[in-house]
Amino acid sequence: MLEVEDMLEQELDQLSGIFANYQPLDGAYDELFIATAKPRDSINTLVKALDPVDADQFKSYQQVAEHIMQKNGTTFTVYSDEGNIDKVFPFDLIPRVISAHEWRKVEQGLIQRVTAMNLFLADIYHEQRIIKEGIMPADYVLDSAGYLDVMRYIEPLGGTRIHVAGIDLIRGANGDFVVLEDNMRVPSGVSYVLENRLTLKYTLPRIFQNNKVRSVEEYPIKFRQALRELHQKHDNTAVILTPGPYNSAYFEHGFLARKMGCYLAQGCDLTVEQDKVFIKTTRGLKQVDIIYNRVSDDWLDPDVFKEESLLGVPGLVKAYAAGNVILANAIGNGVADDKGIYPYVPDIIKYYLNEEPILGQVETFMGNDKKHCDHILNNLDKLVVKAVDSAGGYGMLFGPRAAEKEREEFAEKVKASPRSYIAQPVVELSTCPTWVDNEMQPRRVDLRPFVITGKDSWVLPGGLTRVALEKDSYIVNSSQGGGSKDTWVLAE
Repeated sequence: MLEVEDMLEQELDQLSGIFANYQPLDGAYDELFIATAKPRDSINTLVKALDPVDADQFKSYQQVAEHIMQKNGTTFTVYSDEGNIDKVFPFDLIPRVISAHEWRKVEQGLIQRVTAMNLFLADIYHEQRIIKEGIMPADYVLDSAGYLDVMRYIEPLGGTRIHVAGIDLIRGANGDFVVLEDNMRVPSGVSYVLENRLTLKYTLPRIFQNNKVRSVEEYPIKFRQALRELHQKHDNTAVILTPGPYNSAYFEHGFLARKMGCYLAQGCDLTVEQDKVFIKTTRGLKQVDIIYNRVSDDWLDPDVFKEESLLGVPGLVKAYAAGNVILANAIGNGVADDKGIYPYVPDIIKYYLNEEPILGQVETFMGNDKKHCDHILNNLDKLVVKAVDSAGGYGMLFGPRAAEKEREEFAEKVKASPRSYIAQPVVELSTCPTWVDNEMQPRRVDLRPFVITGKDSWVLPGGLTRVALEKDSYIVNSSQGGGSKDTWVLAE
C-alpha cells in the first residue's frame, strides 16, 4: 500500500497546469523545485494547490493582484524616469517558501550579527577598543563616509543603536543562505512585505489552507513595543520623520505611521525648545519622545550637518545628545552600512561575542589593499564591483555583462579612490518560479529579513523577497526594474 507522500509524489509527477513546462535554471538552487516536476518536500502542498490553475486563470489572478496594489497605492519612486516616477510595486503571486529548519539557523545568525554590530557601533563612538587592539585598521573605520566624529561619546537613550536592520541574504548553489549586505541606517521595504501578504491572501486565499505559514502582520506592533520599552516615559509620543512625498519610500512612511499609531511628520512639523523635541498640532506643541527617522544623517539637523537642509530639524542633535529623544536608527550608523566594513564583520562577531559567525558571507576584495586592488583591476570581467557608500543597485559594475568601455571607466574610478570600492565574485543567486510572458519562468531572488531590537531582538518571519524580473538578470532592486514576492516561513 502506497504511503501518502508516495501518492502525492505520483500525483505531482504529472503536473498539467501552470508548472507543467517549468524548467529550473541549471546551476542555480531553485526555491520550489529540485528538478522538473519535482517540488521540494515542504512545497508539495503549495504546488498541488497551484498547479491545477491554467494560464488564463492565473493571468486573471495576477491582474487582480496588480489592481489591489494600485488601489492601495503600493508604489515606489524611480527618479530616473521623468515620465512617471511613481510606479506600482511589481508583485508576483508565486510565494517563496522557507522551511522551519532553515529559518531557525537564519534567525539565530541575524540576531548574532545585529547584536555584534550594536556593540561595534557603541565601541567606535566611545573607546574604540577594536581599533586600539588591531582587529580593524583605524582608517577603514574613521575614514568611512558614514562615521560621524561629531557623535563621539554621545550615548543614545535606551542604549540601542540599530533598532531596525535589513540584512540582505542570498542563497548560493549549495542552498545555504549567506549575507550579501548590511542595512543598518534606514532599511526600507517592510511595508511591501505586509502588503504582499495581504494581497496574496485576498487573491489566492485557498493556498494557505494546508500550509502552516507564520504571520508577518505583527511587525508594526513589535516595532512600536521595542521602541517604547527603551524609553523610561510610559506614555510616550512617537513620530515617523519623513523627507516628504517625493522620497522613494514615502508610501512606506505613511503605511507604518498608520500601522504603528504614530504621527507622520516632516522636518517643518517639528521644533526644538530647551533641548526637547515638539510636534506642532492643532492643540499646540506636544513633546516627542521617539522618532523613527527616515531622513539621511547629512540632512537631519542644519545646525550640525548641511546648513542648507530644509528636511531636518534645527537643534535635533542637541536634544538627542541630551537624552530627551530616541532616534531610530541612531545617528552615525552609516559606518555599519559601509561595504568596506562588511569584510570585517566575522572578526567583529568573534571580537565582541567570542562566537563563530552562524551565517557566512561572500568573499570580498578591498580596493585599498594593494594586492586586492591589483586582483580587482586584473579581473574586472569576472567580478561585481561596488561603491562602498552606494545602495539600490547604483554605483555598481557587473563585470561579466559590462561593455569594455564601462569596465575601463570603472578601472579609473578604482585607481582614483581605492577605499571607495570593493569587489566580489559573481554568486549564482537562487531562483523561484515567476509569472513572466504568460508562463512560469525561473527568476533570481534575494531576501531582506528585518530585525527589530529594543531590549532584545526579534526577527520578522520571512522578509522581502526581491526578484529580478528581466531574463538572466542578477539585479533585484526595485529601482532597477525588480519586483517582489510574498515570503513564507513555515511553522514548526
